[in-house]
Amino acid sequence: MQKQILLQMVEQSRKDCFRILEDINTDNVDFRLTEETASVGFIYRHIGEATNLMAQFFGYETDVEGTTMGQTDTGKDYDLETSRMLVEDGYTKLEKLVNETSENEWLEEIETTWFGKLSRINLLAITLYHNSHHCGQIASAIVKGKKH
Repeated sequence: MQKQILLQMVEQSRKDCFRILEDINTDNVDFRLTEETASVGFIYRHIGEATNLMAQFFGYETDVEGTTMGQTDTGKDYDLETSRMLVEDGYTKLEKLVNETSENEWLEEIETTWFGKLSRINLLAITLYHNSHHCGQIASAIVKGKKH
């Protein structure tokens, strides 16, 4: 039953994020809540990059570069289709992770360069909460933001 619960959590996160992400378009990709905050397009790319890079800690290889990790949004244009594919790819890896991880392995600790040593379930939770947080930022920027 644990596997089904985790799969539903990953799927709900995916649905919630993609419901927001499908509203991103060329008209609002540059929207920001303030001049200091990141744009919709930057955050979108960040979600995709971060999810794939965090999947490396679980043992999944990726050629994704962390161009947004710890960086300031400089106004660079990010291809929306590439960002969408990165996010989808990340969620596919998370689903695969749940299907391939035994019940006992979830509490085993793994070493990460970003968070130190923590359990697999903790890193999965961080990843899902990270994505939800940033999808909320995107939703706010689309509704209340403007191009600065």
